[in-house]
Amino acid sequence: MGSRYDVIVIGGGHNGLVNAAYLARAGKKVVVLERRHVLGGAAVTEEIFRGFKFSVCSYVVSLLRPEIIRELDLPRHGLEILPLDGTFTPMPDGNHLWRVNDHAKTRREIARHSRLDAEAYEEFGKAMVPMCRFVKPILAMTPPDPTRLNLRDLKPLLAFGRRFQALSSEDKYNLIQLMTMSAADFLDQWFETGVLKATMSASGIIGTFLGVRSPGTAYVLLHHYMGEIDGAFRAWGFSRGGTGAISNAIAAAAREAGVEIRTQAPIARILVKNGRATGVALANGDEILGHVISSSVDPHQTFLKMIEAEQLPSEFLEELQRYKFRGSSGKVNLALDALPEFRCLPGPGAHLRGAISISPSVEYMERAYDDAKYGNFSRRPYIDVVIPSLTDPSVAPPGKHVLSCFVQYAPYKLKEGTWDEKREAFGDTVIDALAQYAPNLKDIILGRQVLTPLDLEREFGLTEGNIFQGELSLEQLFFLRPVPGWAQYRTPIKNLYLCGSATHPGGGIMGAPGRLASLAILKDWKKRKI
Repeated sequence: MGSRYDVIVIGGGHNGLVNAAYLARAGKKVVVLERRHVLGGAAVTEEIFRGFKFSVCSYVVSLLRPEIIRELDLPRHGLEILPLDGTFTPMPDGNHLWRVNDHAKTRREIARHSRLDAEAYEEFGKAMVPMCRFVKPILAMTPPDPTRLNLRDLKPLLAFGRRFQALSSEDKYNLIQLMTMSAADFLDQWFETGVLKATMSASGIIGTFLGVRSPGTAYVLLHHYMGEIDGAFRAWGFSRGGTGAISNAIAAAAREAGVEIRTQAPIARILVKNGRATGVALANGDEILGHVISSSVDPHQTFLKMIEAEQLPSEFLEELQRYKFRGSSGKVNLALDALPEFRCLPGPGAHLRGAISISPSVEYMERAYDDAKYGNFSRRPYIDVVIPSLTDPSVAPPGKHVLSCFVQYAPYKLKEGTWDEKREAFGDTVIDALAQYAPNLKDIILGRQVLTPLDLEREFGLTEGNIFQGELSLEQLFFLRPVPGWAQYRTPIKNLYLCGSATHPGGGIMGAPGRLASLAILKDWKKRKI
């Protein structure tokens, strides 16, 4: 029998660390238990090849909440965000689209393709700002339960309704469309250039088993559009030292507040007595007791692997079985001897410092989804490429580079064969697709790492390889995430809470679920419910 703590946090991902930091700052004795040898969960930096440091899973940052950066003073603990300058999309015909953070330059670039779209881009940007401002407060709100007649709980919904009424008619119309339409159909109303619509619609499919023409993807587009750095919407960046540096900065803030952090501490089960969580049992047989257990791992791992089914209400288990993971993405990380050279814009240049999007047309994107619908990885996949070593030379040896490919689609459930059998073929397909635009790529690869949805599940604990711990589809948002009636970070097991991306407001390197869960725990503590 080990020590007794006020709070045991399961999982040392960024949400678990945020949760622990806030609870420790409130005076609680907290321990974080991480299964792997390194902190960060999916926000991790690892040296896969000697001298090459990869952001193995999550690779860019934008959604990290400003209040967390400020309240935990993360810059003092080593957090430094380096701007990601725009998106470069090569095209098969030798042309390209290169949107940068300079709005005037981007307008001129779009005007090369369509003068009408250049004007529309201006109006689109203006229209999206009130959408972001409307939705942004929801990211810091604990979802109310609309099924309860508790006026205190319903006050946020009433305030939400008043804010909606205050919108202009045009903004109301846009918001309803964003909540219901597909990303491609929404953008069809604004633009005529295929490559522009395809590249912009890509944000609507990240982490979902949906195509750009699937209803609901317009909201996912908005979810990513809300990213900000220093108050600037739609700004993305790299963390110096890789995304693991974000987790390490949060861990440093947590340790400063008194949190004990243990790695290589896998949990076998959560101890439950008379409907109340009392501690955890580690895989090595040790037991650690705690007043509160806060789990940052997903609901499948928490409830179906760490708790006996008879401890849970049957209705809750039934709802949990309906919760959709459906992992659809993979990663290919490359160590390079030199920079890739694109046919459409040869030589090194600023276009390689931002995101490189293999999304030449809406049809290309939808056909990639068609493959996945029938149980195959995409033969011509959508690929989001970054070369962080151009912005942060510390992640690669001098003169060398790291290249990260986020890939859709890679369905967790394959029609034929297994992912262990198909892994290298998947990696080959991704490299072949990229080499069509950068023909020197195959000659400069020093090493590669291929991660399938099965690898993401086995190595990082992401059920079915879903990077958001569950799809960001409309029926799994706000007071429906992860289960109706249990969207306020509490669970049917007393003193057991969820604080990961499977709770509101969802995935990405955001930290909001961890922070909001800590507020719920402290609120219950104050009311002596713990």
